[in-house]
Amino acid sequence: MRTRAVWFIWVALMFGLYSSCEQSEPPVPNVVFILADDLGVNDLSYNNADFYDTPHIDALAANGTVFTNGYAAAAVCSPSRASIMTGQSTAVHGITDWIGARWGQDWGDNHPYTRLSPPDYQKQLDTTKQTLAKLFKASGYSTFFAGKWHLGPVDSWPTNHGFDINKGGWDSGSPVGGYFTPYSNPNLEDGPDGENLSMRLARETAQFIRTKSDQPFFAFLSFYAVHGPIQTTREKWKKYRQKAIEKGVQPLGFGMERRLPIRLHQDNPIYAGLVEQMDDAVGLVIDELKRQGIYENTIIIFTSDNGGVASGDAYSTSNRPFRGGKGYQWEGGIRVPYIIKSVADSSRRLDVPVSGQDFLPTLASMCQLDLSDDQIVDGVDLSPLWANNEITDRPLFWHYPHYGNQGGDPVSMMRSGNMKLIYYWETEEVELYDLSADRGESRNLVKGRPAEVQKMKDQLFNWLENTQAGKPTENEAFDEGALQARREYILNTLSLQLENQRKNQLSISYQPDSTWWGSYVND
Repeated sequence: MRTRAVWFIWVALMFGLYSSCEQSEPPVPNVVFILADDLGVNDLSYNNADFYDTPHIDALAANGTVFTNGYAAAAVCSPSRASIMTGQSTAVHGITDWIGARWGQDWGDNHPYTRLSPPDYQKQLDTTKQTLAKLFKASGYSTFFAGKWHLGPVDSWPTNHGFDINKGGWDSGSPVGGYFTPYSNPNLEDGPDGENLSMRLARETAQFIRTKSDQPFFAFLSFYAVHGPIQTTREKWKKYRQKAIEKGVQPLGFGMERRLPIRLHQDNPIYAGLVEQMDDAVGLVIDELKRQGIYENTIIIFTSDNGGVASGDAYSTSNRPFRGGKGYQWEGGIRVPYIIKSVADSSRRLDVPVSGQDFLPTLASMCQLDLSDDQIVDGVDLSPLWANNEITDRPLFWHYPHYGNQGGDPVSMMRSGNMKLIYYWETEEVELYDLSADRGESRNLVKGRPAEVQKMKDQLFNWLENTQAGKPTENEAFDEGALQARREYILNTLSLQLENQRKNQLSISYQPDSTWWGSYVND
């Protein structure tokens, strides 16, 4: 009798425990958002790049969803970053160029070789806007930011937009002190001799993860890499110089794009070392998640704010087969790595076109956050793709009424299905490309498809009107002689300088300075 009573008690306990497990909700997911700066979609070895070694990002791609048509919301940094933070298009949040760029007559007086002057734009992210960090913080998450901000001055730094902690985010869009300490950063203390900036930001992120591993957190790791100035250690330079030699160094390193020379090959050993160092830093953060036993319950996003720098700035990489690069209107300027590892994901690739403005509504859905009804959100929730691989078709729009430092033109653009239309403000000309058959954008289909061109152009201009997008104006300081002089300088002087610099960086005797930028790495 006693035995039977004990048995009934045991069954009741087990049933209660089972019912409790049945009814308990899954743990709230953590989020680590990793944003690279100026990293091209083809600068990663998982995407068939045979020059760069990025094993940690490759592993992330192998365990998550890779969007093969991933786009930045802009071809330059500040607008794209504002769109990630707010879920809004650049025309809506108003930051249409990198913060600090000249505009209006100030632009015209300093650029007499351009026919237009860009319009004014917002110089900081509006602190009243709903941001990713504010959303997570309102839901009880601890929020953390490390790295590049470039969304406004001191009263518009990360802590003004919902982040509890800020390590290294401030006005500047580039690493003022370079990639090795001292950093010359008011929000990041200098490290020991030879410390690398990417690794330091990763360590700060890992430290935050360790302290918050028992509660939900949102960590935003925003690398300054791989923005110029490009720097690496002698060790990594030697590795990639050897790879370039073994591949076979092409006699010509640069060709001429519409306004500036553009890099033709992935053979820059300094840039490759900078890419690999960033990948090492990604690995450090992922290892910490695994060490804390929370990797499986952490959503990880990896993307870039715009395409790789093929022209202007440091002329770092080639985005081929895509045309152009950072600052350009073609695919090389806006195609970016776009990886989302959810808490219940497996390796797959999706071809649906997606944008940086989709991250906010997607994360809100995945983490059950409450979006404000008072703020426009242009992005869409991508989470249905995990269930049925489908979302409603929608056009993507871009508005960049500025001249890119890298050679891009003032343009507005849209993609609908596989078709992409580019409208040039300077000439009022239009380009139309079928990206499914011509990803290098070499065959303009305008003449053969007038009805399609008109339909897309009407859609684009309706969107511009609805968003009250700013438009460029005539540059009263334009001078044809100045334009001709600039062209001659680019063709006869700059092109030669770039070729000589490329040869020097691949020379066995290459020595950037006495300390390799302070990295203190010896043979």
